[in-house]
Amino acid sequence: MIAHGSAFPVAKLALNNSVPPVLMASLRMGLVLLILIPFWKFKIPAKKYQKSLILFSLSMGVMVYVFMNLSLYYSTIISPIILGSQLAIPFGIIASALMLNENISKNKWILIFTSFVGILIIFFDPQLANNYIGLFFASLMAFFFGLAQVYSRQLKELDVSMINASTGLFGFIILMIISSFIEGNLLININSIEKQSWLLISYQAIIVSLCAHLLMFYLYKFYTVGKIFPFYSLFPIFGILLSYLTFGEIPSVLFVLGGIIVIGSVILLNKIK
Repeated sequence: MIAHGSAFPVAKLALNNSVPPVLMASLRMGLVLLILIPFWKFKIPAKKYQKSLILFSLSMGVMVYVFMNLSLYYSTIISPIILGSQLAIPFGIIASALMLNENISKNKWILIFTSFVGILIIFFDPQLANNYIGLFFASLMAFFFGLAQVYSRQLKELDVSMINASTGLFGFIILMIISSFIEGNLLININSIEKQSWLLISYQAIIVSLCAHLLMFYLYKFYTVGKIFPFYSLFPIFGILLSYLTFGEIPSVLFVLGGIIVIGSVILLNKIK
């Protein structure tokens, strides 16, 4: 969870070094793909998994990371972006109800509503006056992350390296194309990236996208999802702490109040049936 939380301040540091946000997301996915190619061995999954794998790869590899970078790019403070990512859990539950016809209890609907109320309270923080675009992109990031979790349920029998390699492939190619159209000349932009920024992008790819996820999948071998998933509520705490240490961000009273409501609602969402 420390690794997951560190992804946001690390990405913001790279963006502050004038790395284009879409290009940075593409390079991150490209590094993930490059590392996993020896383990992937270009195996094609069975036909019954292909649709879900493509949709998961588009949601996670393209949408989540590009909207994460755009949210950070258009924000002067990043703690609300980190907290907004927690909306992925209520979004995922809603998507499960609509797409998989899963039953959502009355208590869960109440907690979903409460989590959005917590975000609404944060919106009234005067510090966020110039950050509403960033929060909008953070909401889209959370939505697609929740959507990706729904698709991932249909991929449980696939090898993890194949899923991550597919995510890297789609993310790298599609985001590279988008970057060339939106952000300009690719070669010039890539050549202008400084060594420090390359290290930051490599950290995101290796430590966050690979190591952190592999550690979580390792834990799933010994513990149930219900025991592990609530720990995701810790990563915004670590992320906000690292944002304070890196950028000196001090949370306001409204942010703390809204944050407690959001994190508390998410923890309870993972505990009740």
